[in-house]
Amino acid sequence: MSAKKHLSAEQRRALLATPAGWLACGFGSGLTPVAQGTFGSIAALLPWLLLRQLPLFAYGLLLLIGFAIGVWACDVAGRALGVDDHRSLVWDEFIGQWIALLPLLLPTLLPASGFQWWMLAAGFALFRLFDVWKPWPIRWMDRHLKGGMGVMVDDVVAGMFAAAVLGVGLRWTV
Repeated sequence: MSAKKHLSAEQRRALLATPAGWLACGFGSGLTPVAQGTFGSIAALLPWLLLRQLPLFAYGLLLLIGFAIGVWACDVAGRALGVDDHRSLVWDEFIGQWIALLPLLLPTLLPASGFQWWMLAAGFALFRLFDVWKPWPIRWMDRHLKGGMGVMVDDVVAGMFAAAVLGVGLRWTV
């Protein structure tokens, strides 16, 4: 079994022993035996439904704070696991997914009918596409940046790519 894909009982205990570990594993959503990133991204949608009510400035501030805390938490959790970017560390999916959904907070991009559920599904799918596919520079970042910053930054860029495509797609529907 790959050390990056599976958690031993000892690793699971080490991860769940600290608040940093709980946050890094997306409050448990990264503990699934398969598709941890997908489950982390799905779990990120639930708080987004509340966060989307925030003013845009507050939402952006929350993203910055969430990123900074995520760098710390994923660094601490990675060291506890002994694996730099373990698949169970999914807080980066939360932040990346929330970035991908930014266009849904911009009324000028939404059709006259407003927010519709297919838009959320499209943002989710686009984020997962860029997170898995990892086009340049995402793949480079994933391979070369280490620690908590390495865990977080490639998903931030994947979220930006997804947000750009979603935003263009939404403009076509207006």
